[in-house]
Order: sequence, then C-alpha cells, then structure tokens
Amino acid sequence: MKRFLLTLAALAILLPVLTAELPMRAQAQSVNTSASPEQQRPELGLDGIATPPLRVLQDARHPEILNQVRVSQRVIIRISPSTPDARERMMATLPRQSDRDEFEEVPHPDCIDIEDIAGVTSTQDNRLLLFMRNREVLAASLERACTARAFYSGFYVERSTDGRLCIGRDQLQSRAGASCEIAAINRIVAAGN
Repeated sequence: MKRFLLTLAALAILLPVLTAELPMRAQAQSVNTSASPEQQRPELGLDGIATPPLRVLQDARHPEILNQVRVSQRVIIRISPSTPDARERMMATLPRQSDRDEFEEVPHPDCIDIEDIAGVTSTQDNRLLLFMRNREVLAASLERACTARAFYSGFYVERSTDGRLCIGRDQLQSRAGASCEIAAINRIVAAGN
C-alpha cells in the first residue's frame, strides 16, 4: 500500500512537468521536419526546448557571451599620526648648537616619496609636520582654504604613478572628509645649520 502511494505521489509531481513539455516537444519536432537534411541533427535529449528545471542544462551547452571588462586599480595610502614618543625622538636627533630649541626652515624640493613618511601631526599654524623615515622633519603648508585641525588623525593620499607626494598635484584626504593640496614643503633644521 505504501509503495502504491509513493508511486502516485511521484506521478503527481511529474505530471505538470510532462504536460508542459509535450507541446514544446511537438513544436520543436515541427521545426526540425521543415529544416533541410544538413540542418537536422540527431536527437541528443537536450535539443528540444527545455522546461525551466532543465533550462540550466540547456544554457550550459551554449557559449557564454563575454563583454568588455575594464580593470582599474587604486591604491590609497594612509599616513597615521605619529606617537608623542616618536615625535620627541625625531626632534631630539636634530643637531643643536645651544641648549635653546631654535629651529629654522629651509626650502625643500617640491616632491617627497610617500613611502618615506613615517608619521604626521598637525600644528596650530595650519601646517602638517611630516616625520620622515630618514629622521628628517618636514613642514607642509596647506592651501589657504584648508585647516590642519582636520588632519589630526592623519590623512589618506592616492598613490600616483611615480609614488611621490607633490606640491599642487596630490590631494590629501582627511578622515573627517576635508580635501586639501600642499602649498609648500620646508625642511626643519636646527638654527645655524
């Protein structure tokens, strides 16, 4: 009795699929009989119009249509603020002539390597102090409309093709959303050097 019920349940499930497939097969056969003998192919089982469960198999036989793909790459570099201990150590390595802390600024070339920046801190006079890996300290003046306070937690910069950060070319992005260019870069040295 259980086998009979299982057989009836299986037939009940397959009945909608079979009834939907019969008109489609008849239509496919009428198309095949009107074709020339060269165009007729042997029946492989998946040549007819497939029902939705079998459409996946039919679609797998057709080559995939490829569209043009464009790959672009952006590298964003984050320069984080340096710790107070690191700033103190870097400032201590600057040569001094006297006991007083006197520093002066000398002009620096217009570009610096981004990978050489070890840390950054903002100053009250609207500049960023860049602490370099070679123990130099650079003062980067921002353009007039920008405020250095927006860069208290560092900045992001998109890596250029030459890997350098240049005056008037590259945009510094703060984590707060500000976007600024560097107006000038000066190197900080001990007074008299």
